[in-house]
Parts: sequence; structure tokens; C-alpha cells
Amino acid sequence: MKRVVPGLLAAALLAASPASAEVRGVVRLDQPGARVNPDVHGQFMEQLGSGITGGIWVGEGSEIPNTRGFRNDVVGALKALEVPVVRWPGGCYADTYHWRDGIGARAARPVTLNRWWGNSPEDNAFGTHEFFDFAELIGAKTYLSLNMGSGTPAEAAQWVEYITSDGGSTLAQARRANGRERPWKIDYLGLGNEPWGCGGRMRASYYTDLMRQYAGFVATPGTVTVAAGPNAEDYDWTRTLMRDGRESFDQLSLHYYTLPTGDWARKGASIGFDVAEWSATFDQAYRIEAMIRGHDAVMDEYDPEGRVGLAVDEWGAWYDPTPGTVAGHLQQQNSLRDALLAAVHFNIFHRHADRVRMSNIAQMVNVLQALILTDGGRMTLTPTYHAFMMYKPFRNAAVLPVTLEADEGDRVDVTAARGDDGVVHFALVNLDPTRPTTVRLALEGGRPGRLSGQVLTGPRIDTHNTFSDPGAVAPAAFRDMRMQGDVLVVSLPARSLVVVRAG
Repeated sequence: MKRVVPGLLAAALLAASPASAEVRGVVRLDQPGARVNPDVHGQFMEQLGSGITGGIWVGEGSEIPNTRGFRNDVVGALKALEVPVVRWPGGCYADTYHWRDGIGARAARPVTLNRWWGNSPEDNAFGTHEFFDFAELIGAKTYLSLNMGSGTPAEAAQWVEYITSDGGSTLAQARRANGRERPWKIDYLGLGNEPWGCGGRMRASYYTDLMRQYAGFVATPGTVTVAAGPNAEDYDWTRTLMRDGRESFDQLSLHYYTLPTGDWARKGASIGFDVAEWSATFDQAYRIEAMIRGHDAVMDEYDPEGRVGLAVDEWGAWYDPTPGTVAGHLQQQNSLRDALLAAVHFNIFHRHADRVRMSNIAQMVNVLQALILTDGGRMTLTPTYHAFMMYKPFRNAAVLPVTLEADEGDRVDVTAARGDDGVVHFALVNLDPTRPTTVRLALEGGRPGRLSGQVLTGPRIDTHNTFSDPGAVAPAAFRDMRMQGDVLVVSLPARSLVVVRAG
């Protein structure tokens, strides 16, 4: 049985199928749509485990090579990635964070307890100045999450003034005394985090009123305000905020994590999993596309012109912690499966580029679906890092319509976009763990130029990079593609991401 869907063909991977498959589709080169906001490829870091301390920040006195306390190897990798935006300090941690604990002489900063993540002591060596210095160092925009759970509007307003004021107020002078003459820019300002859970256990109506109160005190020209949106499929939360508070924010967040089992008590392992769990992981991952459609539909009821964006500012794979590590530090390995999971998320976000304007994977270093892993002075790039790198050409490109048809049992995802230079980029994902697939895309409304490509795959479904073998999963040149008239033919290996440049 044949079926046609936009960009995605999804079916059970365990169904009986031939040794190879063929997928046909159409790409309209003459119908550019919404542009991919570069901030859709954003990052998230939280004071949690070694996500910051040890992973990004080691202090100026560390034997690990560093620049002003930031480890050089990690900074170099993030600069190469050209990270568009970084969210900080949380996450759940944001709603217990009091900004004055993280300014001034580091030796005098208080030691606090991280309530949410192992009750670990935090020395607050990484605070406001360190965050903004780090963002400048890697060339990223800033996304600051305010404490609405245990803080006050006055505390939030004073933090914003401390950061952004160029006048002679006491707070601006305090910033100067602490080493920063010029004000910083807050590109995105998050109005709380998960208020329905760790951020305050609020009802939607209560949060909406509180959010409006905070927004009145912290709104800053040139800063995008992000309201704390729903947990997964809570469409009533979105409806309440859009109906009663949409004039107070520019974007609405959405949080959704992929658990292979769908069970928070036993989420599944990050490596050593079988084909059934591989398949279940992507079944769970694709739920986010239905959520985006659902929230978009609710937003359209109150914002048909699309002024308010959707920010998927926490997403990624969440597995059981690596055995032997502190459970509350959320450390897990990162395999080829995670790279393909990142790829299909990007394809989904691109399909909804008219509404999805930012996303932030959880998290940047050493935590959950990290792009970088460190251990003391050692560092390795994960397969997810390489997927992010392969998608860089899609930033600011106009999404092109893609439709696919195939037989049951095929699972292929394709996105295409055209840059201002006329070059067309295709990202093709084959989620079948054992079967290669040939994709035949009829290109209508134009003809691309010279083809080149990269592939990301590995010999096993859980192939991963280690400190001793950092290149087990890495992009390689790809040549198994050709034009047959106006049809682009790409032969995808099993369990692979292929990005093709045409132009």
C-alpha cells in the first residue's frame, strides 16, 4: 500500500521487508517557504552535574588549558559549530537561582545546594559575568531564564537592570565594579521554567497572571520574551496563555523529551539497546510533530497572523543514567541513534519553520543528549555534535515543499531548503537499522547544480565515540547520488544521515 506524506514516511521498523527499499518523492524548488531561524539550532546548559563545572568552566587556575577559566577545547568546538543561542541557568535550577549569589569575588560567593539535581553543593563560580563572557567568547546570543518559582518581580527586574543598564544607577555601577563596563544584551528572556512542575506547581491561570506581572517589570526593548509554555500535549495550558496573556510575550516554550520506553521510572539505556528499543525511540520522538501541530492550531485561534513564535527550548533523548554515575547528574552516553534523533527533530522543526523559531537541545556538555563529553582534561565530540554540524547550511535557508510516497515498512525523513545563493540542501535520514534505501526525488521548478554530500553512520545501532576512539562516528564524504534527468537519486545506507549540497 502506498501513501503520501510531507517529508516523512514512518512505519514499524520491525515489519517484514525486503533487503532494500525505494522511496519516491517530489521537491518543489520554485516554492520557497518560511526561513529556518538559525536559533532553531540552539543550545541549553544548566548548573547540573558537570554540564558547566568541569565541562565548560574549570577556572583560571586549572591545569586544563583555558581562556579566563573556560576550557579551550570545548570553546573551540563550540566556535566551530557557530552556536546561535545558549539558554541558562535552567531548567529547574533557574527557579532556585538567586543571581546575587553569582556575582562579585568568587572566593566570597556563597555555597548553595542544588535542590533538583542531587542536592550537590554549588560554589557559584559560574554566574552572570561568566555566562555573558562565555556567550561572547563562542559568539552566541543569550537566553536568560528568570526565577519565577522562588524569586520576586523585584529581584528579576534588578537582575535585568544589572545586566543591561548603561546609566549611573547603583546596580550599573556594581556591574562595573565587578569588571564589566559596558552593558550586555539579553537576546531572549525566559519568564520562568516549567511552572506546572519544578518551577512552582502552578495552574495555567495563576502562571498567566504572574507572567503578566513579571513581564511588566522586565520587558526590555530588543529582547524577545519567552513565556513558559506547556508540558508536551497540554493544549489547555497553551490556550490559557494565548487567550489571556499573549500581549505579554513574543514566544511560547514547549518541552518534550524522548524516552525509549515512555516510562520515567525506567527510560531505557543509552547504549547496549536492541532493535526494538531503537524503533521505540523514534516512535516516541515523532510524537513531537503532532504536539507542534496541536499547539500551532491553538495559537492560530488567537494569533492567526503568527506573531508569537514557538520555542522548543528543551528537547532531546533522556535515558537511564550511565551506571556508576550520580543519578541526579543525568550523565549518559551518546550514540548514532542520538545523531539521527537530532536530525529528525531538525527536519520536523524545518517543516514548521513558520511557527518554530527557536529550540534548545538538552544539553550542551556532559548532560543528557550532550554534544560534547569531557573527563578531566579529555574531550570528545558526540554523534549529535556532528549532526548539528551537518545541518549548519540550513540556517536562514528557505524551506522547500517535500512530499514522499513509499511502501509500508519504510522509514525515511527528508527536508530541503534553498539559500540566498541559490544552493539547495537536502537532509535525508534512513531510520531503518539494517536496510539501505534508495530515495528518488523529482525536482520540479528548477534544476540544481553540482552535487556533493556527507554521510553519518556507523557499524552498529549504538556506535558511539569514546575518549580512546573519538572518531567511531564522524561525517564522511558521500558520493552515492546522481541526477537522472530531473530526478535526484540518493542511495542511503542503513541507519544514516546524508546531507546533499546541490549548487
